[in-house]
Amino acid sequence: MNLSRLVADAILAASADAVVASDSDGIIRLWNPGAERIFGFSAAEAVGQSLDIITPERLRARHWEGYRRTMATGESRYGEGALLSVPALHKDGRQLSVEFTIVPLKDEDGRMTGIVAVMRDATVRFAEIKALRAQVAQLSR
Repeated sequence: MNLSRLVADAILAASADAVVASDSDGIIRLWNPGAERIFGFSAAEAVGQSLDIITPERLRARHWEGYRRTMATGESRYGEGALLSVPALHKDGRQLSVEFTIVPLKDEDGRMTGIVAVMRDATVRFAEIKALRAQVAQLSR
């Protein structure tokens, strides 16, 4: 195994962030230990499943519309490197707040073959911000 592959494997295994790769149909193909910690599904449970397992039902239509558009055009309206914030689902059904970036996967001809998302659980931070805003609103009355 070459050094680049060893480094990539080490980063995937050690990352506190979730690294999730999905194919052009939105089927999960890679699910690292960070994804297991954040979302509660083991890799065995997640790989081969639709991204619906972590997408709240009320947001699925919008998610798939954007996903299909990105697969067709090779471009996301968010742009590479942009930090996105969205609700997500944990295996136990609770809602999470995640921040993530996406990386398009393209074949040698430049056609989209999938997406890698690097996600961080921001649930606690978002709850703290919400509580602080409520306190500020209460004090300014």
